[in-house]
Parts: sequence; structure tokens; C-alpha cells
Amino acid sequence: MEHVELFFKSIFIDNMVFAVFLGMCSYLAVSKKVATAVGLGAAVIFVLAITVPLNWLLDQYLLQPGALVWLGDEYADYDLGFLSFIMFIATIATMVQLVEIIVEKFSPSLYNSLGIFLPLIAVNCAILGGSLFMQAREIESLGLAFNYGVSSGIGWFLAILAIAAIREKIRYSSVPPALRGLGITFIITGLMGIGFLSFGGMLTGGDEEGEPSTEPEVVTEKVVKKDLEKEEIAKNTKTIN
Repeated sequence: MEHVELFFKSIFIDNMVFAVFLGMCSYLAVSKKVATAVGLGAAVIFVLAITVPLNWLLDQYLLQPGALVWLGDEYADYDLGFLSFIMFIATIATMVQLVEIIVEKFSPSLYNSLGIFLPLIAVNCAILGGSLFMQAREIESLGLAFNYGVSSGIGWFLAILAIAAIREKIRYSSVPPALRGLGITFIITGLMGIGFLSFGGMLTGGDEEGEPSTEPEVVTEKVVKKDLEKEEIAKNTKTIN
């Protein structure tokens, strides 16, 4: 259940675009056509699925305080946390270069349509954000880190796919001149972000058991008091009689 909860929460509740607004430059620039959006979204999923687990290993066995204890007790006091950004970005840049080579080899048309935005995945804040969120949330296992990378990528993929499909449709709509282009795109993105907020309670319902109400006890005490008063009145009446 932990994997399932993390999967759906990363896609719908903590969506990279609609919840924390990461990767907006590529989201806005490459979402004019669905085919291009699908290619870039698949590349983002692949990069996140590889870099988040790799960076988890780096964080656990190299960067955290005391992580170097596996080298010997004399290294237990070392803290290389200040190298997190450098190591994470180096890992991301390596994987992005691999993706670029693969896309250029097997899909030259997609490579040409993505243009400069494919190598810019290396500095896409959504990719780096995935690793930093993994570190901040203290994800416990490599499997959960892989799950988080894949699900975060899927969330970003769904966001760019949705906006690309909408932008293709509104081309043939009568959009006011002042809102054409990025104006209407920002408005639609904001509305979609509000829509995704509705998923916020999807995994929280029933987590916390409500405290038992004390109203029935209060009512019972009042009833008992009334009964006692009636008994006393009845006794007093018998005594007078």
C-alpha cells in the first residue's frame, strides 16, 4: 500500500507542474503539438526513473552525515551533504546525454522537433526537484525511490499531454486577441491546477479516526439526574402523605 499511495500521490496530489510549478519552461514551450509533448514527456519519465534511484544511492552511501562508514570507522564523521547539488546535476546531465543519443539515433524527427529543449532537460527544475524532494522526504528504500521517480515523471507527462491537447483544440476557437498564445495557456494551466487540488483528499479520508463524541454521555447524565430528582420528589410526596 505504501507504493500505491506514493504512486498516486506523486501523480495527482504532488504533481510537478500543478502543485509545485516545476518544469514550466519546457511545459509551455513544447506543448504546442501532442506528438512533441508525448516525446518530451516520455524522455522526462525515463530520466526521472533513472536519476532519482541513482541519486538515492548517492545520498545514502556518500552524501548523508556518516554515510561513508562503509569505508571504515575513521570516515564516520564525514559529511558531504554540501556536494548534493553537484552530484545530482552530474547524474542528471549524464542521463540526459544518454537520452539525447538514443532519441537522435531512433527518432531523428522527434529529435529535430524537440530542438534545444531536449538537452535542456539537464537543467529542467522538475528533474532536479525530483531528486531533491526524494532527499527531503527521506524516502526509505531504493524501490520507493524508483516508484517516486516514475510516478513524478508520469505526473509531468500527463500535465504536458493535457495542455498540448487543449492547445491544439483552441487553435480553431475564437480566443480573444489579447489572450492568444501564452495568455490563454496560463489561464488553462491555472484552472487545471485548481482541478488537481481536488485530489488532495483522495488518500487522506479515513486516515485519522475521529474522537468519540461526548454528547451521548452528557445526555445520559442529564437523564439520570432527572430520574433521581423524580425519585426524590416521589419519596417526599409519600412522606408528606
